[in-house]
Amino acid sequence: MAAHTTWKFPKVFWTANIVELFERSAYYAMFISITLYLSRVVGYNDIWAAWIGGSFSAGMFFLPPFTGALADKIGFRKAIILAFSLLFVGYFTLGLLPYKATVIPGLFLAMIGGSFIKSIITGTVAKNTNEETRARGYSIFYGMVNVGSFLGKTFAYPMRLQWGVESINFYSAILSLIALITVYFFYKSSAQSEEKGKSFQEVWNSFVRVVKNLRLVTLILIITGFWIIQQQMYATMPKYVLRLVGEGAAPEWISNVNPFVVVTCVVLVTQLMRKARAITSMAVGMFIMPFSAVAMASGSLIQQSVGSELSIFGLFTAHPITVMMIGGIVLQGLAECFITPRYFEFFSLQAPKGEEGLYLGFGHLHSFLASLLGFGLSGYLLTVYCPDPKTLAPEMLATAYDNAHYIWYYFSVIGFVAGAALIVYQKMVSKAVKN
Repeated sequence: MAAHTTWKFPKVFWTANIVELFERSAYYAMFISITLYLSRVVGYNDIWAAWIGGSFSAGMFFLPPFTGALADKIGFRKAIILAFSLLFVGYFTLGLLPYKATVIPGLFLAMIGGSFIKSIITGTVAKNTNEETRARGYSIFYGMVNVGSFLGKTFAYPMRLQWGVESINFYSAILSLIALITVYFFYKSSAQSEEKGKSFQEVWNSFVRVVKNLRLVTLILIITGFWIIQQQMYATMPKYVLRLVGEGAAPEWISNVNPFVVVTCVVLVTQLMRKARAITSMAVGMFIMPFSAVAMASGSLIQQSVGSELSIFGLFTAHPITVMMIGGIVLQGLAECFITPRYFEFFSLQAPKGEEGLYLGFGHLHSFLASLLGFGLSGYLLTVYCPDPKTLAPEMLATAYDNAHYIWYYFSVIGFVAGAALIVYQKMVSKAVKN
């Protein structure tokens, strides 16, 4: 009987999780291609494409506490209908009107809509589960997120080859419309909490208190180093692979290695590190991460030695850059398994007693910073070491990418510095606690 009740969720729970799958599929299909779209279709150079893409991602991480407060005020049903309406209009605008004058408004609408979804779906899971079903409920939610991510990037590759990168925005718009229709007919109500939602002023006050907490800000800045490397899966990798391997390469499918590794390994890693302190698990991940960038850089070096085909255990051949990019993303996925489950635990311990929940609302500030800094740096590094072939004279093409792999050395250094900083941070925090 107990086993049965752990699966017995109200219809609104399943509706929320299904539309979460649609939303994640739409988002990741578009996001893996965002800098390609901004450069190839809209006409931005690598630097501007990076800053715009990074700002879009940053907003998705910064806004949820504020849009969540609005969702509490107007009700989840109205908020989720508004969210998918904004997403549909935003994505459709990107597909139909790929011009500099219309792309920024389109991205802004999608950013606002997406930021609503983050808070509404997790809130729906929380309000429609109890102590017995909560763990199962969140595991279902986490599975939907990763399945959506995997499907979105899987479909993005053939769409880009068949119809062009701009077509992916129509795919995202269609999924958002399907989600909107689903929500309208099936997301009828949710068990409302008796707790009063936070006001905008309360959310802003929480943010101010977080940024005034030197210990928390230091931790956020250190973990930002990890996520700067992680963001290169979207900021640098697609253009790098297509420019060095060719248009037939599949950066969309390469990026799918990440959710596959996380889903298959996170439980095992968490179990392995269950007796270790959170900081120890995080440190392991922090020192794995820079080696992922080193692996990515080695693809170009291997190509110089063996050519454009590398035999994999004698079973098949692939381009060395593709093989080592996959190897690097495997390491990123493993690093994420060590860090992500324990980060919020450690973050909450740095907050003042009794205010952990308040502070955790801004626990993703590291991703906000990593989106801006990681994408921004990517644009400049691509311009210097792996430039857009359209900007090169024909005689320059033969040698233009000889040092393209240097890009990954910059990110490996960021990773090593962040890992070392985390060790120093822990020693300083421990010393402060003892004193």
